[in-house]
Amino acid sequence: MKKRGSFSLLDSLVRNGTEYIFGYPGGAILPIYDELYKWEQKKLINHILVRHEQGAVHAADGYARATGKVGVCFATSGPGATNLVTGIATAQMDSIPLLVITGQVGRAFIGTDAFQETDIFGITLPIVKHSYVVRDVTKISSIVSEAFYLARNGRPGPVLIDIPKDVGLEEFSNYTPVNQNTIIQSKGFRFSYRSTKKRLSQVFDLIMESSQPLLYVGGGVIAANAHNELLELAEHFKIPVTTTLMGKGAFDETNSLALGMLGMHGTAYANFSVSECDLLIAVGARFDDRVTGKLDEFAVNAQVIHIDIDPAEVGKNRQPNISLVGDVKKILSEFLRLVKSRKNLYNADHTFTWCQRISKWQNTYPLQIPDQNNNNSLSPQKILTTLNKIAPDALFTTDVGQHQMWSAQFLKCQPRKWSSSAGLGTMGYGLPAAIGNQIAFPDQLVICITGDASIQMNIQELGTIAQYNLPIKIILLNNKWQGMVRQWQQSFYGERYSHSSMQQGMPDFVQLANAYDISGKVLIPNEDMDLEQELIDIVNTPGPCFIDCQITKDENCYPMVAPGKSNAQMIGILKQNTVDVK
Repeated sequence: MKKRGSFSLLDSLVRNGTEYIFGYPGGAILPIYDELYKWEQKKLINHILVRHEQGAVHAADGYARATGKVGVCFATSGPGATNLVTGIATAQMDSIPLLVITGQVGRAFIGTDAFQETDIFGITLPIVKHSYVVRDVTKISSIVSEAFYLARNGRPGPVLIDIPKDVGLEEFSNYTPVNQNTIIQSKGFRFSYRSTKKRLSQVFDLIMESSQPLLYVGGGVIAANAHNELLELAEHFKIPVTTTLMGKGAFDETNSLALGMLGMHGTAYANFSVSECDLLIAVGARFDDRVTGKLDEFAVNAQVIHIDIDPAEVGKNRQPNISLVGDVKKILSEFLRLVKSRKNLYNADHTFTWCQRISKWQNTYPLQIPDQNNNNSLSPQKILTTLNKIAPDALFTTDVGQHQMWSAQFLKCQPRKWSSSAGLGTMGYGLPAAIGNQIAFPDQLVICITGDASIQMNIQELGTIAQYNLPIKIILLNNKWQGMVRQWQQSFYGERYSHSSMQQGMPDFVQLANAYDISGKVLIPNEDMDLEQELIDIVNTPGPCFIDCQITKDENCYPMVAPGKSNAQMIGILKQNTVDVK
């Protein structure tokens, strides 16, 4: 029996484990949506209709971060495809596995400036791991299986498949599904893995020689599902652990060895530790500028061990003394086997003095949690601390800005329960990402932390939440500003607040939520208000809920490392610019 290209696509998606597709239909992709209708009728796959294509790619991204699976999204040609670009770049920067499928004008019309024709293949070349334009209908199955393999294996990332309209409609005989194993064997895919016994032994020796070691952990540990190995390594050697924004959840933040996030808005004690350590073990991290501050003053006293799956990251920003290239989980597992074979050579107390010193920094420079203020506004730090207390197992998503940094500081997340645009810093990410989280885990609590500027970037996705009755709790930290822009204008631009106020033209968010049939509430403090009980009631509200929290308008996010300064030179801490804590 003859099959159409669209059948081959849907069959291949299902065979590769796709359960959900996030998308929005349009002319060039209609043959695929027509086939999708049949597969949904048979309950073989589910499509989530978003209100904007950017919502689709962010939702697929949130799904991928929460599950570790490949997120899948659909969009049509032209503006549908170009609306995906920001989300594709977001996934590329944060190494998130996505399969992005776009419709395209028919093969005969490509290059003629046909209606809604755009070269999405060319546009996205710098921001994808790989991409295809399908010109041969018989190749769809092999392309889809290869795309899934590439998206997930090695350093994860987005893969794009552009499908001309007539390819989706074309019929062909002798359809034969192609699986990933066949692709691997036929193309000989191999990922570099260079953790030789000699290098593992050198790592062990460096740790043995070190008295002030520090683990610097990034999103690679999450991607590799290596949090158990990381915990075992840290606890065996008693090495303190600091994480990047992408690494949140990789290490239990309630553990006594946890230092929280480092970098521009990291904890003071994490930044002091990286400035004073004599051995920095970077695991699945890329020495990003928001982490390092002034690069030539980053961990200047330390020898560096760099473990990463991507050889391009090794030596890119900081030259390591030892590098191990390969899957983080496999490398840590191999190293732990080596450690166990040498257990009598190691004294677990050799970092005791170092940990005591860090403990003094933690007591001297704690994160500040202002209490409820007297000017009819709430402390954002207090809201997040209370939220973390009553919902410690929640999946959290954030947008970008001050609320993102406060969330990173005060929310203690578990593995794969933190979704935030780190590398690209994409406003509008949080709400659709929460949709992806909730679709992945329908019975778990999902909380989106957002700001009054960010939420308006993709606020139309309230319609998606309403359509599928997703019980997402949206916590809006509303200071009526583009908060981080205002903070920078105050700190570095002479308090010239050029176009950063959001007060004029701001909607009534509760009424807007109600218009989508979503319950809403404004939180304004008063003498009788019990913040904890208010948040408990919100968390326990059935269905979706939108909470507009009127926070302090001029509250700044501290600590903060100014541009061009080292991590030890923070502003906004109790005792500034010193690491001399005996």
